Formats: sequence, C-alpha cells, structure tokens
Amino acid sequence: MHLDGTELIIGKVMINHKILKNGFEIIEVNHDLASAKIALDGANIFEYTKVGEEPLLWLSQLSDFEPSKAIRGGVPICWPWFGMNEDETKAQHGFARTSKWKLRDSHEIDSCTTKLILILQDTKQSREIWDYKFELILEIVISDTLTLSLKTTNLDTKDMQITQALHSYFNISNISDVSIKGLEKKPYLDALSMKKEIQDNSITFSKEIDRVYQEVDKEIVLNDKTKRVSIQNFGSSSCVVWNPWIDKCSRMSAMKADAYKEFVCIETSNAFDDFVVLKPQKSHTLKATFCISPNEQKMQVE
Repeated sequence: MHLDGTELIIGKVMINHKILKNGFEIIEVNHDLASAKIALDGANIFEYTKVGEEPLLWLSQLSDFEPSKAIRGGVPICWPWFGMNEDETKAQHGFARTSKWKLRDSHEIDSCTTKLILILQDTKQSREIWDYKFELILEIVISDTLTLSLKTTNLDTKDMQITQALHSYFNISNISDVSIKGLEKKPYLDALSMKKEIQDNSITFSKEIDRVYQEVDKEIVLNDKTKRVSIQNFGSSSCVVWNPWIDKCSRMSAMKADAYKEFVCIETSNAFDDFVVLKPQKSHTLKATFCISPNEQKMQVE
C-alpha cells in the first residue's frame, strides 16, 4: 500500500517514514526492545509492542487511515477540549486528533530507547475554530516502557483554558477478564447518569462504563489474565475510564459490533474540574508512562 518510504538506521534502531497511497503518513520505529507506529495525522501512536509480547494498544480492524480522520484506537489526542464543546457545531474532543502534525525530531537515546518529537501550531483554520495562538508538542519515548508527554504553550496575549486527554485504548484478552486498581475511594462523575459517585473497590465490567475520576494521585493498574499494565500520570489529577459495551459499540463508527470485548480506555486527562488555565507564554505538560509486564498472580475480582 505504500508509494514512498524512507529509512533512517541509527545503530540498531530503524526509523521508517512511510506514505500511503492516499497521502497518510506513518512513522515506524524498531529497536532491540520494542516497535511502534505513529500517524502524523493526529499524532496517534497506534501500535506499541515489546519484543515477544502482544501489542499494548488496541486498534480497530475497521479504523480509517485517512487524512483528517481520527483513528479508532491507539492514543488519540483530545485537545484543546475533552468531550463535547459548548458549541455543539464543533467536533467532539477538539481538532488535534484530526490535524496534520509535523515530525520535528527523531533520535536514538541508546539502542533500546528512541525519542520522537511532533509539533502542532495554530493556523488560520485553527483560529477560526479556537481563537488562540499556541504550540503543542508531543514527545514520545519508546523503550521498555512507553511515555507520552503533551506540552501546551500559550503564545497568545490572553489567558487560555483547556481540557485534554491521552485517550488510550488498551488491548485486552476479554473485557470480562480485567480489573482496574488504583482508583478506589476516588470521586467520579458518571457521564451516563451525570451523577457524582465514589468508587468502592477495583473496577470490573458488566455494562457500559463512562466515568471521569478526580483526585487521582497514584499508579493505576490494569490487570488482565496474563499481563499487568502500570499507568503513571503526571500533570493530571483526573482519569477517564470507558468501555461502550454492547449497544453503543454496535452503533459506533469504525468498530465491529463485538469490539467492546477487546479493549478498555484508561485516559490520562485534564477533564471537568481538572481543567488547566494558562497565562500568556506559560506551558503545561500532561504526561503518561505505560509499563506492561506479566501478571504473575491470578486476577482476584473484587
């Protein structure tokens, strides 16, 4: 499917820039510990796989790889707002996930670590949607862990308010076999009922869940039958947990009717009460580190 491709080999690290027939651009990274694929449209890292293991991230088999269309899966960038805008004519989750980013830099830290830096800046078109001058930088570090750092800088002369999320889709064995720990006793807004609740025990799934947790201040752990995913968040005190379950999944675009069994979203965010206000020339960084390891103990469902 590729019309063009360029490869850069640095030591044992290979960075490959590919362009699909429709102009969609992908950066591929391969080194001793892991491989990854990043779309320049949306700056979405839609694959990260450690050598000898299953992919960490889930990608829909029906996902579009079309310029200016969001990928269903990976880690879409929700920015400069999370969820619906007050102006319902504007796209849900903002415009960063459908914008064309530029690859500013890619280099080898060592034979097992690669860093990519992508950038998005305001344009005449973006200011018609959101009237601010800005610089948005996504730093991706691919090693035995995956780290994403999203830095927003206000280049305007007025204060800027944002909500945002690293909308991570995690690949799982089956939604009935997973639990999420680390959010016990945390308050959350149930986006389905719009009621505020408190999480009792670990999170398990038997229906649609769409929750925005607040006061998040420690490691979140996704336990699956054979693996454990550690999620460390920085610059954030909110986290979104989402699975569409049966009915909603069957209505969603670019998703099989039973795809809800294959993923869960645990999203590092600045959402709802955790919004960010930036003074002119000030910056804020939202950061997440994902570490996948074998689950040595049989999952205990609470």
